[in-house]
Amino acid sequence: MSLSKFAVSSDEQRKAGTADTSFHADMVSAAKEVDAVLEQLLPQPHGLHHRIHDAMRYAVFAGGKRLRPFLVLSSSALFQVERERALRVAAAIEAVHTYSLVHDDLPCMDDDDLRRGRPTTHKVFDEATAVLTGDGLQTLAFGIISARETHPSGEVRCELVARLSRAAGCEGMIGGQMVDMEAGQNRFDFDQTVVLQRMKTGALFEFCCESAAVLASAGPEHEERLRNYARDIGLLFQITDDLLDAVGSAESAGKKTGKDAAQGKATILSILGVEGARAQARKLADSAASVISVYGDKSNNLRRLADYLVTRQS
Repeated sequence: MSLSKFAVSSDEQRKAGTADTSFHADMVSAAKEVDAVLEQLLPQPHGLHHRIHDAMRYAVFAGGKRLRPFLVLSSSALFQVERERALRVAAAIEAVHTYSLVHDDLPCMDDDDLRRGRPTTHKVFDEATAVLTGDGLQTLAFGIISARETHPSGEVRCELVARLSRAAGCEGMIGGQMVDMEAGQNRFDFDQTVVLQRMKTGALFEFCCESAAVLASAGPEHEERLRNYARDIGLLFQITDDLLDAVGSAESAGKKTGKDAAQGKATILSILGVEGARAQARKLADSAASVISVYGDKSNNLRRLADYLVTRQS
């Protein structure tokens, strides 16, 4: 599999380069906002247990695009959700996502030494501290969402807690990770692999988008529309992530590459091949953009995110 097969066309590069300047600026700005909120919400190191605070902060502030928070904020903009409320949900989902990465990197799971270009949490601290770091981040997330500052309505907060629990739990991300760990001993077809990816990756993406409709009490029609968009985006993200793992460099990816094939992981790339996977990614991006077209210009960042994921190189 050569790197040239993964190279995007010159037309795609020109399109991405000219149209995405403001989009990238919006992503960077949103990431800074979310980091500022996380800085406030994460405990400052103190007491006999300060090591867990250090580890949680190391894991969270290791970089990253803050893609999931960006989904929360961009979806919330469709309904003019109060920014502080959206930022708190965005911070909570980033805490859950980071917890999943810390645990995923452990020797008993994917056994990775590098994450976002830095040594993984268990390498800097130790395995036991990494386990507790993930536990701490997950419980922190639910504390953030359940606090009155996130929304004055207890009913809305309870709904957010319930949906995040489902998305991150055994019928969502955790269930998908379980299937993924056993994928090396099974031969999954395309439909089964899609189910795996929608659980492991897509469930949190769905929460990111539908949480905006919950915050706004926008109703089931908007929730379903954003859920459909997120399903396309989540699968699109996973396909491009698998492409980067297969043909990208560790330097650009910020982590060790080539592991999926070595471990026999079930991926859409392994079923469709590079060109087939790229075509599927483009199809998903177009579908996602079509789903949210009803929101007009308010959905520009969500639409441009789909194009960005198709052409991303890291």
